[in-house]
Amino acid sequence: MIVSDIVYSRIFRDQLRGLPLPIIQCAIRKEELFRLNPLHPSLRLHPLKGKLAGLYSLSVSGNYRIIFERMNDGTIYFISIGSHDIYRHV
Repeated sequence: MIVSDIVYSRIFRDQLRGLPLPIIQCAIRKEELFRLNPLHPSLRLHPLKGKLAGLYSLSVSGNYRIIFERMNDGTIYFISIGSHDIYRHV
C-alpha cells in the first residue's frame, strides 16, 4: 500500500480534538509510522467487512482506531477516530 497523502474529514478532526492528550499523541505517532510503513504490524491494518466494506482500520492504541478510505491515487482519507465503538457510527 502506497500512501501519497493523507486527507482528514471534518468529523475526524473534530473527533481527534475531543480525545485525551495521550491518545492524540499516540495517533500522531501512528500516523507518522503509517506514512513510513503502512504495513507495519503494530498498526494492525485490516479491511473492514459488512456495511463498512471498502474501508480500512488501523490501530492507534488498545481500544482506539482510525477508519479510512484508500483512493485510487494513493491518497488516504481519514474518516473517523475513536474507541472501538466508532464502527457503529460510520
